[in-house]
Amino acid sequence: MSERITERQSPAEDAHATIRLLREEAGNLVKTIPGPVAGISLRLGECSLEVTWAPPQPSVPVPRPPAEAQAGRAVPPDPGPAEPGPSAAAWEHPASYAVTAPLVGTFYVAPEPGAPPFVQPGDRVDAGQTIGIVEAMKLMNPVTAERAGEVVEVIAGNGEPVEYGQVLVRIRTDAA
Repeated sequence: MSERITERQSPAEDAHATIRLLREEAGNLVKTIPGPVAGISLRLGECSLEVTWAPPQPSVPVPRPPAEAQAGRAVPPDPGPAEPGPSAAAWEHPASYAVTAPLVGTFYVAPEPGAPPFVQPGDRVDAGQTIGIVEAMKLMNPVTAERAGEVVEVIAGNGEPVEYGQVLVRIRTDAA
């Protein structure tokens, strides 16, 4: 239900109607994109809108025994991977973590086309440093490192669509 701004309204009434429309659009946006919202900022000058999502809570997978073990049948031991790659090495380190997508959108590794990427494997990052951008509905949302460390792997490709909570970058944190 949108309001119609008529010529007979005063500038103050126009401003209030515009804010109501922005508030309505913000409400619709929050309802359609998954994840808890940390804050919304609406501005009247140039009709700006800023939505901040709370960082996703890491989920811990619950290991389930194979179907054969549940049925009481013998299960051969898992030989595991032949040679662990950088991904496995990153997760074996007790102080590593994944930077995940804060919302559904398109991931960009650089601030603009042709610019160098924010981070590459081997780069050192500080807490709060931008490691990429997720674009959603023409809004550029910076993705930041939660803790200082070394970039182990950039998983998501430039211009790749990403889902909420999808792993974008893996970082090995500094030892305490």
